[in-house]
Amino acid sequence: MDVGCFFGLVCVVIFGNFVPQAAGIRRISPYNPRNPTDLAGKIDYKTFYFKQQVDHFGFENTDTYQQRYLLADQFWDKNEGPIFLYTGNEGDITWFCNNTGFLWDIAPEFKALLIFAEHRYYGLSMPYGSESYKDAHHLNYLTSEQALADFGSLITSLKSSLPGAKNSPVVAFGGSYGGMLASWFRLKYPNVVVGSLAASAPIFEFSELTNCEAYMSTATKPYVKASPTCADNIRQSWADINKVGSTGAGRQSLSSMFRLCKPLANVEDVADFKSWLSDTWGNLAMVNYPYPASFLEPLPAWPIKKACGSLSSPLTGQPLLEGIFEAVSLYYNYTGQAKCLDINQQGTASLGDKGWGYQACTEMVQAICADGKSDMFEPFSWNFTSYAAGCSKNWHFPLTPRPDWGPLVYWSRNLKAASNIIFSNGLLDPWSTSGVLKSISPTLVAIVIPEGAHHLDLRSSNPADPTDVVAARTQEKKIIQGWISDYWKNFK
Repeated sequence: MDVGCFFGLVCVVIFGNFVPQAAGIRRISPYNPRNPTDLAGKIDYKTFYFKQQVDHFGFENTDTYQQRYLLADQFWDKNEGPIFLYTGNEGDITWFCNNTGFLWDIAPEFKALLIFAEHRYYGLSMPYGSESYKDAHHLNYLTSEQALADFGSLITSLKSSLPGAKNSPVVAFGGSYGGMLASWFRLKYPNVVVGSLAASAPIFEFSELTNCEAYMSTATKPYVKASPTCADNIRQSWADINKVGSTGAGRQSLSSMFRLCKPLANVEDVADFKSWLSDTWGNLAMVNYPYPASFLEPLPAWPIKKACGSLSSPLTGQPLLEGIFEAVSLYYNYTGQAKCLDINQQGTASLGDKGWGYQACTEMVQAICADGKSDMFEPFSWNFTSYAAGCSKNWHFPLTPRPDWGPLVYWSRNLKAASNIIFSNGLLDPWSTSGVLKSISPTLVAIVIPEGAHHLDLRSSNPADPTDVVAARTQEKKIIQGWISDYWKNFK
């Protein structure tokens, strides 16, 4: 996945009177017709590439790379309009742009310039092109700290080069890991950004800050809410899968029943199959939206309620496994287009699973476990030694995770000295348990959305939105307007 001019694109494009430092451009209309909540007719942006240092914090490595960013100025008042920056996640920035309708909804009201900045090592922003993931040396610069420095360098350069932007206040937005980055951007670069909206940001999801069982327990709650029997059936299914999967004939039966693309050949494959199921239940909880959407997969409104339809009465044995298959099929094959189910598939190809796997084995160590009692998952423990060994085995080079690094760099739970951050969390979201659920100060505000799944407030407004997310967006806009007003009062 090379970048910049490697595609034969024009390398410099004039945008108004502004010539970006390094640009390759094409007009993109990312509307997805299978998703009625996509932003048809609203999205209109240009794509640029900005020359970044590969290493912002040392002076020996002088390599540079092209960071992709998307820019929309059709709403922007160049006199006093703010800049809204989306701090890119672990994936293709066009995908996040297409699923962050809140910014497109409010940009005309605020007369804002929109910028969606891609995270290094994801999408097309590859520091070493096709060799970016080659070895430990090339991957060494995939860190959140380097990514934050990218955002700071990009915004600083744009404000000095883009006519009308010099004095514009900058507000950062992000969801999930992008929300973590948005909050950390305000912590680390308050000179660049006046405030941040961090939606569904699990900033406390580190081993010393959150109980490892919290994620699984919270992921179970939407299933219990939909049907307590549904959660009980999923809890029972692990024993049934272990029993059937212990023999060759049983594994063949499971492979056939679940229409797997690749048959389960041994007990190790059965373990992978169970991990796939666990991830599926967690993903369903994240995207349990009140209307049809395709953030990870095309799904109906309130998909957990639909999935639990086949698990609403007590089941065991083959009927239970058939019910599990029907529920999983809703997630992976709601459109009916999948010929088989691939247990190596965890969602959209726009997410950079490989890159996140590296980050999880270095500084983003998020400890997760299950007890099978307060949650519906097969019990498993968290063991750092085994986790670290698995990282080195998977990457084929020595890799030692640093579980204490994130809390040290990003202030642990001691955030009182910070200011101007909104932490929004939906209580249907498994990650909410490691987010900020109570306001820390008048300027560190927690907004809780009881009927919200993963960063629902960052999505476009929809007639099916629960009243609590409508209220959350209203509160967020009011706070953001306050930041901008205060900025201009102090500026003038």
